[in-house]
Amino acid sequence: MTNHSSEPSCCLFCERATTVIPVAEQGTCIAFPDKYPVTEGHLLIIPKRHAPDYFSLTAEEKKDADALLHRLKDDILQKDPSVTGFNIGINNGYDAGQTVFHCHIHLIPRRKGDCENPRGGVRGVIPGKRGY
Repeated sequence: MTNHSSEPSCCLFCERATTVIPVAEQGTCIAFPDKYPVTEGHLLIIPKRHAPDYFSLTAEEKKDADALLHRLKDDILQKDPSVTGFNIGINNGYDAGQTVFHCHIHLIPRRKGDCENPRGGVRGVIPGKRGY
């Protein structure tokens, strides 16, 4: 059962925020590996506080998440020279594909040749709309 509300009861990421050892931490936010990674090194950045989506983050949480994204990007590039790009993604709301209703930002390392034609990137969330 998925919790579509803004209540933290049974929130998978609220639980994770208190039980997982984060890969990195920045003030109000932590990062940890995605349980179902799209590519090697796929990370999630979440606020420690329960916030159902990106639009419910405070200014401080947005600032900390952004700083963490930059730091993790630099770490990944330093450790893995095969990474040549990144997708950064946030699903907001059930109809946008959000399945865990605690804000989480995907940082997905990309490598040359990891898909046939990467043109359009995140536009691919709607079939047939990636190419333009």
